[in-house]
Amino acid sequence: MNATQLEKIVVDALEEIKARDIEVINTAKLTPLFERIVIACGDSNRQVRSLARNVEDKVREAGGQIISTEGEEAGEWILVDLGEVVVHVMQP
Repeated sequence: MNATQLEKIVVDALEEIKARDIEVINTAKLTPLFERIVIACGDSNRQVRSLARNVEDKVREAGGQIISTEGEEAGEWILVDLGEVVVHVMQP
């Protein structure tokens, strides 16, 4: 799965749970570590956790791999590393 396909899955998963302020930043020319950063906001700890969990579920359903997830305990800022795409879900 390429970065563009992964980006679409992530954005759709975030929109499904009503994420706000979704931004996609193309970092392909800036770093060899990943090609996109997706940033989104949720209104509460519960919504931030739900957004990150939905991203993970949708990526797995599409056959993608989650490398790691950090920050689920507090739910204020969760990072989901998908390899070519890194997702940051946080409270505003």
